[in-house]
Amino acid sequence: MMIEQLLTSFISTAAFGILFNAPRESLLKCGFAGMVGWGIYMLLVTYHVDVVVATLIASVFVAVISQFFSKLYRTPIIVFNVGGIIPLVPGGLAYDAMRNVVENDYNAAIQLAAKAFMISGAIAMGLVFSEVINQVIRRSKL
Repeated sequence: MMIEQLLTSFISTAAFGILFNAPRESLLKCGFAGMVGWGIYMLLVTYHVDVVVATLIASVFVAVISQFFSKLYRTPIIVFNVGGIIPLVPGGLAYDAMRNVVENDYNAAIQLAAKAFMISGAIAMGLVFSEVINQVIRRSKL
């Protein structure tokens, strides 16, 4: 099951890179970043780590990999960051929240929307946290 999850996350991330007009030579690297992020997320969720915390940790790893690829291949970091976080985005959860609003089940809708909001915030915090650490390391070397 884990192999299938990793393979589909790789394919979906690389395919999103095509939609995002990422350079052709970076598509495999985008797919790898997304696959690693999703693999870490699935591993943490398997060991009963909260979904929000697992997303935060996975997005930090995606950002670290993106920074590495950005420096190594002299490509803007956004190419790898945006592609790499795609498997972590809570689209299904946001859809379920809106579906519950339409069905007038506001209690469930608020719970799902709050969870989707927290997961989205965890993605943003993970990307920022990684960049802050990168800046601190860079400044300490100077």
